[in-house]
Amino acid sequence: MPGYFETRERALLGARYDTLYAAASPLYRGVTVNGLRCTAERFAETPPFAVSPSPFCAQSFLLDDPACRLGRSAWHHAGVFYVQEPSAAMPAALLDVQPGERVLDLCAAPGGKSSQLAAALMGEGVLVANEYEAARAAVLRGNLERMGVRNAVVLNETSNRIAAAFPRFFDKVLVDAPCSGEGMFRKEPEALRQHSAALVARCAALGAQILDDAAAVLRPGGILCYSTCTFAPEEDEGQVGAFLARHPDFALLPIAAQAGAPGERARCGAFPFAAEDTRRVYPCHGGEGHFMALLQKRGAPQGENGRQESASKAKKARIPRGAEQALKSCTAFLREYFPGLAACFLAVRGDDVFLPAGLPLPQALRIVRDGVWVGSAEKGRFTPAHQLFMAYGAECENTEHLTPDDARCAAWLRGETIPARMAAPGWTAVLVDGFPLGFGKQSGGVVKNHYPKGLRNLG
Repeated sequence: MPGYFETRERALLGARYDTLYAAASPLYRGVTVNGLRCTAERFAETPPFAVSPSPFCAQSFLLDDPACRLGRSAWHHAGVFYVQEPSAAMPAALLDVQPGERVLDLCAAPGGKSSQLAAALMGEGVLVANEYEAARAAVLRGNLERMGVRNAVVLNETSNRIAAAFPRFFDKVLVDAPCSGEGMFRKEPEALRQHSAALVARCAALGAQILDDAAAVLRPGGILCYSTCTFAPEEDEGQVGAFLARHPDFALLPIAAQAGAPGERARCGAFPFAAEDTRRVYPCHGGEGHFMALLQKRGAPQGENGRQESASKAKKARIPRGAEQALKSCTAFLREYFPGLAACFLAVRGDDVFLPAGLPLPQALRIVRDGVWVGSAEKGRFTPAHQLFMAYGAECENTEHLTPDDARCAAWLRGETIPARMAAPGWTAVLVDGFPLGFGKQSGGVVKNHYPKGLRNLG
């Protein structure tokens, strides 16, 4: 451990230090099941690899074989699960998101927690997933597409611009704050190399700013989950205590979860509070390190009338002039292959057609993706998008079904053409065990592969 870290932690923990940071504790890997694809119970009955239940989340499992190559699994390609450090599944579950709510993940990349929030919404309401770094926002978008999320908006924004755009707007907010990463020491050598007291101070200041912006976007009665993957008091209990002092309109909610251990009053610094109502995960608990706090904004929830009216106005304004041809060709495609979507509202941007998430979005925001990309219309010809089939493939009128042990499945994931056994000529969804694996085009008895090159299994 870095000298500064060990000195600080031994001073705080005394004899408990060696137990909580036991070097001999196992380094676990885990997966979280995507509730948009299947239940945790179904996954546990026939998992594609050996797993054990996780103590951190009912939808998560520990890998019995830490060397398992999860990324090549057909179920991984189909978004049935997300590879996630076990304790990282806990914060999103604590928010207890319900279908129909408006949810913001303010620091969302790479997308594991956003996927959990989207699964809890079950396609109702809206998820806004934001990432400040553009490259990481693209990774976030890709992961949400793989998981089949239909009702998400992906932003590449600062927290203060989001706060200005959505005052008192969201029912639930997750802030998995950028942090000094002390919980990742065993997994990521870079976390060890870059660690210092100065880094902790910078991360604490950034976290405070993001928390203030999160408070501004939360509606009265709404709930905020703040989490980090560090042990630093300034970023954990000390951060929460200072936030409560700045925001008397917020109250700390006790965390009922049994995994991990209670937060520690000795870490509160200048603003003591009931830190035992927060939660900590140390390496000895089977996770790499997490801190979590639940905070509720005081006041009665707002009514729904204003929300519905603003969404309606936004829809009317999003159909640009000159889009009739694109809409016509897209609608014809949907009627043939996805008749359940043919009557849905469509948005056109250039040649691209989308099924938007239905959230009024200020044009000044950097929007990476709004809803589901249906495809592109050029010169009257419509070409569908991979994202459409990952979100709605199981509802397609024309399908080709595979199983993981079918040789055609491995060939498909390598980008190869496969023999058609069910699909009629034309565009077809390709499914594995009923889960979407993108799409192809059946012609001459074979399915020509449209699985994106960057997603294929190599070798």
